[in-house]
Amino acid sequence: MNRAIEINLDGLIGPTHNYSGLSFGNVASMEHGQLVSNPKQAALQGLAKMKTLTSLGLKQGILPPQERPFIPMLRTLGYYGSEADILQTVMATQPALLRACSSAACMWAANAATVSPSTDSKDERVHFTAANLLSKFHRSYEASTTGMLLFRLFNHPAYFVHHHPLPYHADFADEGAANHTRLCADFGKPGIQLFVFGRSANSASLPTRYPARQTEEACQALARLHRLRDTHVVFAQQNPEAIDAGVFHNDVISVGNQNVFFYHEKAFINTPEVIQQLKQKMETHCQTPLIDLEIKEADISLAEAVKTYLFNSQLVTLPNQTMALIAPIECQHSPTVKAFLDHLLAQKEHPIRQIIYQDIRESMQNGGGPACLRLRVVLRKPEFDNMHPHVLLTDNLYTNLVRWVEKHYRDHLTPQDLADPLLYEESKRALDELSQLLQLGPIYSFQRMPEGSPPPLPEKRR
Repeated sequence: MNRAIEINLDGLIGPTHNYSGLSFGNVASMEHGQLVSNPKQAALQGLAKMKTLTSLGLKQGILPPQERPFIPMLRTLGYYGSEADILQTVMATQPALLRACSSAACMWAANAATVSPSTDSKDERVHFTAANLLSKFHRSYEASTTGMLLFRLFNHPAYFVHHHPLPYHADFADEGAANHTRLCADFGKPGIQLFVFGRSANSASLPTRYPARQTEEACQALARLHRLRDTHVVFAQQNPEAIDAGVFHNDVISVGNQNVFFYHEKAFINTPEVIQQLKQKMETHCQTPLIDLEIKEADISLAEAVKTYLFNSQLVTLPNQTMALIAPIECQHSPTVKAFLDHLLAQKEHPIRQIIYQDIRESMQNGGGPACLRLRVVLRKPEFDNMHPHVLLTDNLYTNLVRWVEKHYRDHLTPQDLADPLLYEESKRALDELSQLLQLGPIYSFQRMPEGSPPPLPEKRR
């Protein structure tokens, strides 16, 4: 059965959303470090973006936030006593560690995992690999919870395969779907998967200002794990110049959807060769031409692309088979980018017929745009019918989630507030209620697992 749909699973922004400036190489994160954040507004903005997608007739799902501050990690690092004692002690002695253990960065679900649809995999099952995210400590301990959540949402072994994260070694640094793009003629037909890396064991060209996070070795391992056909995969190296300009993930400099690829000319090392490979494979294996939309540096600079997160827009296919670009409102406020998008919309050579500007400033100021917030999952109907349905956004769930946010979230938060024991208790109450709202059962360390519960991840690879 070829009929398939794409679901966007957005990370629901958590109660500890704050500006700690933890992500070196992410310009917005560094520039806004130590400012006052608004967790309530952040979560409502994220929900509004999800509502935009459903109003367009698309399937939209939710990934719940992870537990923060993460007391189990602080205990692992040698802190004893009550939760309140630990929070106060760590803030007094190692405030940077407390900020790292309180990050709400799991909101950016594009880093959660890499997903390959069953139509691309030799065993005809959907494959999930949670990203190890080892490049940044504050994200490096997300993977086990991410894997458990995905296992809860997609847990039928006839349709879904869950792999453990890649080895926690620098050679296999994996940042998830933010460096992965799937192109196809139709969601239900075989596609071409583009894996982008910043460095490899044999890299001759590397950035000098900011670190390259994704490795070629990780990309190759993911393609093998997901049982992809060699003929349907392209590996490409990020342009070191782009990384040094703040393009820490490939989804900050390119975005693809079905047979449309929108990118900056400085996205890759030897961009013309990468595009030629994609065109050839699309025509040979997908029987459709690639519509490549390239932006020149002379039209929009790398600096402006990073500032506005133009390429971190979501490019989606609507029910009428036209496409819409969900762009951050910062693109509308940039005369250069706005003029370009107006011109793009006037062209007839591509299916993009709408530009929708979305206000997610709280996320943007912390370094993530519309595409950062979502993980794309392509499912055929039997697979869709066997996923956990209660995370799919409906009008009723949206209303309940808005009420939930307004009830539990603060509207002001500084990094210093992370030591407040009341914030920890507020967060626990919020997450406990959320897991019930989404009918997920116990998913947090402070919730008691019922006897006979399945392990968070399969005991071995399948």
